Amino acid sequence: MPAYFITGTDTEIGKTTIASGLLHAARRAGLSTAAIKPVASGCELTPEGLRNGDALSLWGECSLPLRYEEVNPLAFEPAIAPHLAAREVGTPLTVQALVEPIQAIQARNADFMLVEGAGGWRVPLEGQANLSDVAKSVGMPVILVVGVRLGCINHAVLTAEAIAHDGLRLAGWVANIVDPQTSRLNDNLATLHERLPAPCLGTVPYLAEATPAGVADCLDLTLLGL
Repeated sequence: MPAYFITGTDTEIGKTTIASGLLHAARRAGLSTAAIKPVASGCELTPEGLRNGDALSLWGECSLPLRYEEVNPLAFEPAIAPHLAAREVGTPLTVQALVEPIQAIQARNADFMLVEGAGGWRVPLEGQANLSDVAKSVGMPVILVVGVRLGCINHAVLTAEAIAHDGLRLAGWVANIVDPQTSRLNDNLATLHERLPAPCLGTVPYLAEATPAGVADCLDLTLLGL
């Protein structure tokens, strides 16, 4: 069962957009899909409880019959760093608290599974732990979403180095054009191809309406061996 941990070069660079596109591409290829965003802040209170827009997007691309609470087990209302949101409501945000629901989804044996992190690679959890420790605990290869804008090369290379330092394999990366006015865009993309030690799964242009189907058109899952 191929399973990947999705991280990004920063927050608000389109991790969920790309993750939803990857799931859609997998479904299009006839694979069963499952996803989990183990912790999310910035949730809205609904009659069904707290709901996160990113988690809802992932949930919509899961072909397995999952409950929302399985896709997003830890949901917090304030749109702040997850460890701060968890602290405000007295919820211990430990590595194990996030690993257990991930393993529960793994046990469902989807053909293609994604775990979407929050923010970047070193998002804090309780104490001195980071979200990267969750990725290390489950041992999944990583897909890096690069938000292409000024400064993205430094962020991407540093993140790739941190992933390698943590003993995990960078399986691939996706260039997501978040700033279409990026100066020397093609040169920046070329440098990313030169510097990142993994295949580029696709370049997603700036889309006024980034639907999972539209994003999937820009991605190549065969580069993951699928």
